[in-house]
Amino acid sequence: MSTVDLRYLDAHQYGQWLQQPGATVIVPVGAFEQHGPHLPMASDEILSGHMARGVAERTGAKVAAPMNYGYKSQQKSGGGDHLPGTISLDAATMIGITRSIVSSYLRQGVTRLVLLNGHYENYQFLYEGIDLALREGGFTTSKAGAPAVLLLSYWDYVTEQTLAEVYPDGFPGWDIEHGGVLETALMLHLQPELVDLDRAVDHPAAELPRFDRLPVVAERTPVTGCLSAPTGATADKGRLLYEQVTMSIAADLEEELGSSPA
Repeated sequence: MSTVDLRYLDAHQYGQWLQQPGATVIVPVGAFEQHGPHLPMASDEILSGHMARGVAERTGAKVAAPMNYGYKSQQKSGGGDHLPGTISLDAATMIGITRSIVSSYLRQGVTRLVLLNGHYENYQFLYEGIDLALREGGFTTSKAGAPAVLLLSYWDYVTEQTLAEVYPDGFPGWDIEHGGVLETALMLHLQPELVDLDRAVDHPAAELPRFDRLPVVAERTPVTGCLSAPTGATADKGRLLYEQVTMSIAADLEEELGSSPA
């Protein structure tokens, strides 16, 4: 059982921990979205949760229960909301849930809160929910006594050096990295029992227009639901990604927020 998960603490333990200076809570944010025939539908939640725990173990932070549904999958980043296995929230719901969760933590005295995102389409709606919660509390600028809420997506921390090692033939771009090498490699390292490489399909990357068309033209999404193939993904690459990203996020958090109590 993880020692950093708030889900496994009782409320009294949580309250005592929260009284310590520098107490930081990390909320993993994912989605319920198809990831092809070889990865589970909860991949975004699983990966953001592992990243959050890895960062917490390095910094002394605690990890909240995950936000496990996300904003609508889009054809150019997640295959599309029309695919079976993708259950999504609309914008108003995503913003409202974020606003409520952030407001609840702030009311309970959390002054350092991090939302660690694992689903590309979530970002701006998380931003809006955070902003509304802070405005409700009267915090529109950073000043003495104001809480600090950080929002980040874990892939933004992958360095060029790591990309060169994970993609020796050249990085194809984040716009088609859905169900591909990065997510598959991370899952092979973190929860290999949930990966079925025998069902993985080696196919060309999706070729999508520069515009969004609604309703979507379903045949533009590869039949696998993946925008690129997982060919070349290994647990060793996943370990490299995980260790480099959690170390980099932890360094940013400690520089920005200071250390958390254990």
